[in-house]
Amino acid sequence: MSLSVKDMTLVSMFAALTAVGAYLKIPVPYVPFTLQWLMIILAGILLGSRLALWSQVTYLAVGLAGIPVFTNGGGPGYVLQPTFGYLIGFAVAAYLIGKIVEKTGVESTIKLLLANLAGLGVVYAAGATYLYLITNYVLHIELTYIKALWFGAVICLPGDLTLSIVGATICRKVVHRISPESKAKGDDVKLG
Repeated sequence: MSLSVKDMTLVSMFAALTAVGAYLKIPVPYVPFTLQWLMIILAGILLGSRLALWSQVTYLAVGLAGIPVFTNGGGPGYVLQPTFGYLIGFAVAAYLIGKIVEKTGVESTIKLLLANLAGLGVVYAAGATYLYLITNYVLHIELTYIKALWFGAVICLPGDLTLSIVGATICRKVVHRISPESKAKGDDVKLG
């Protein structure tokens, strides 16, 4: 699979945006609330499934190589951090959101929101499960799965729902702006 220069630029840009989102955070026990989820939504909808996945794989590779782009640093040892499951979930969610949008279209903000919520479900499932496993079996800190869901999903849910709505609204406007009708008016902008 080859990527054009344009594709590589977009992949790199969204990997960088995900890194920026990691540093815009509100500390919460176990799982900080960040703006990464918004960047995942933007990647999934605007880039499509393939490039969105590549953007998150690039982000993971850069972080695991030792560049401190994750919320609490970077390096190969980061896989033992309780929040690493969310990063895996981000990659899967970016792909899923892109795939849903490719199948359903971008005509409706509600459809975009539903795609975002499907992706969010994947992030929470991967993240809370990983949080539970690493906390209990690697860090040897007792944390029930219910508490892992509480700290890893429920506490973040209001903010992530808000970001899902904002992301759907922004992307609907951006996609409308870069649609073929816009090109007919002289605007020559297209992402994916």
